[in-house]
Amino acid sequence: MATPISLLLSSLASKSQQLVRNERQMLAASDDGAMMKLIQSTHAPDGRFVDVKPILQVIVNVLHHTIPNIDHAMNGGTGHIDALDDRTNSSAIDGALDALAYIVHKICCEVSCKCSGGADAHAATMGILNMLSSYSWDAKVVLTLAAFAVNFGEFWLIVQLCTSNSLAKSVALLKQLPDILEHSQTLKPRFDALNKLINAMIDVTKCIVEFTELPSEFISIDVPPLSTAMAHIPTATYWIIWSVVACAAQITGLVGMRHEFITSTSEAWELSSLAHKVSGIHEYLQSLLRLCYQRIDADEEKLMEAFEDFKRTIETPQMDNLKILLKIFRKEETYYLLNPNKTKVLNDVLRRKHVLLLISDLDISQEEIRVLEALYKGER
Repeated sequence: MATPISLLLSSLASKSQQLVRNERQMLAASDDGAMMKLIQSTHAPDGRFVDVKPILQVIVNVLHHTIPNIDHAMNGGTGHIDALDDRTNSSAIDGALDALAYIVHKICCEVSCKCSGGADAHAATMGILNMLSSYSWDAKVVLTLAAFAVNFGEFWLIVQLCTSNSLAKSVALLKQLPDILEHSQTLKPRFDALNKLINAMIDVTKCIVEFTELPSEFISIDVPPLSTAMAHIPTATYWIIWSVVACAAQITGLVGMRHEFITSTSEAWELSSLAHKVSGIHEYLQSLLRLCYQRIDADEEKLMEAFEDFKRTIETPQMDNLKILLKIFRKEETYYLLNPNKTKVLNDVLRRKHVLLLISDLDISQEEIRVLEALYKGER
């Protein structure tokens, strides 16, 4: 006779499987203008800065060390996680996560509740986007991926320790988790698809972060290819968060299946389809990233050529000082100078004169201006 707890756990597994099945309808939907407007409507950044690089490093450390051990377990190994080659800077990570631990925990709870409650993946994704409305796009994906790494890492720790650790065994019993190793062959298609999707999620996240680090002095966010990439990043963010929900639903779906183990090929198919979509997003963003680097390289080359040309000019004796001055000022401007009475004058007024240049920002002090004025009057 089924106990209330077993019925509750079976219902939990059924709802999480329903969440994954609901993906089929949304995967068929195109990323049209209406969807883009819906995603953009959740975005209200307040200018806060999140140092995502050290956080992403920890996420990759968790997921990339977990996935190979899942593969090992699925192929008959013990599934134990080897000692990590931890090259992360703990102090930098502590600083980055100090103010973010609560929001990561909140996302963990949101994902778990949505998966347990049977909400569709789209609604769960929009809920997380609204929760993260004040963050930048790269912070949204990294924080959501961090929440998934916490849940997934904790799940796999229980799985790999439950045969040798009494605490892990008790937790697995309370969760009514199936013996992953015992059912490894049945579960293999599901975990293979899960691993592919996780790798694709990491690739897209790294790509989004890399776009934010491009040097603004060499490439403009308002000009293609960077502007094209930035226009697609909200959609990419949506699908990364959707993928986190889908992966979490798979893990939640194992809860309550200790004795009545059921698997479905459709679940692996859903994950594979999602992995294919996310991989396609990565390929497109990666192609734009390559174009951005080509543009940066070309602009850097032009800048170096201009610098070398200017260097040659000032090192060569000149009969006319205007040749040097014209390389300093913008060529497209007809008037370059303001005379003492603040009116514009042609650069020709400097021809064959001694010119003293002071290069300064806008915060030049009044004292410096008075010194220049005295020098100017003295020369006259």
